[in-house]
Amino acid sequence: MDKGVYRIIDANLNRVMEGIRVCEDISRFASDNERLTRKLKDLRHEVFNSIKDLRNEHLEELVSSRNLNDVGIPSTKSEKNRDNLVDLFLANTQRGKESLRVLEEVLKLFEQELSQKFKKFRFKLYDIEKTAVKELESIRDSG
Repeated sequence: MDKGVYRIIDANLNRVMEGIRVCEDISRFASDNERLTRKLKDLRHEVFNSIKDLRNEHLEELVSSRNLNDVGIPSTKSEKNRDNLVDLFLANTQRGKESLRVLEEVLKLFEQELSQKFKKFRFKLYDIEKTAVKELESIRDSG
């Protein structure tokens, strides 16, 4: 596998896990929403467990492919500002959905079955986001 493919997988797996974790912590600590917290935690574990074999098999390649001089590291202006916790939650669900889509597409190159799992994870996150928007309205002004 090409080093660029390893970088794409590693970066997007980290991104999706981080994004879901931010959402999980908002629902857990800011809104005390047990049901939403559980959904996010379950999804985070599903994503991690689904790629565990690939990570174990290619861990050295994935980690060594990281580049701290990545041309995409600097944040854009919109990434630096969040209006409230709901905005923060939505920015991170978007981050997660985008990363799941990238993983779905890249995995088509060599793991079609795993690619389809990531498609299902993306749609789970869409569903969680839809439910969360209604449930998180009570914390909109607390950000």
